[in-house]
Amino acid sequence: MIASVHLYSNKKGELNKFLSSFYNTNLEIENHLKWEKESANPIELAEIIGTFVDNSDDYILTMWLCLDQDVFINVTPENADAIIRYLYERFPY
Repeated sequence: MIASVHLYSNKKGELNKFLSSFYNTNLEIENHLKWEKESANPIELAEIIGTFVDNSDDYILTMWLCLDQDVFINVTPENADAIIRYLYERFPY
């Protein structure tokens, strides 16, 4: 199973600002309202989840995490720590 993280925004340019800051480059996705990253190793998604939560007050974004087919988890500041811990417990490699 490929794990994925999905970012959504209702405001044009918001994804570009967040992702350009995260990747330290300009991605030029100004008009996109959805972005997705897939990974065969779900642990790799922990960094973007942590960054998303740490900066949740600065951006108008929502994040969803998919670890199992057709099951999506809304990532919020309240549950992000538990989600990251769960990733390391479920996928200890």
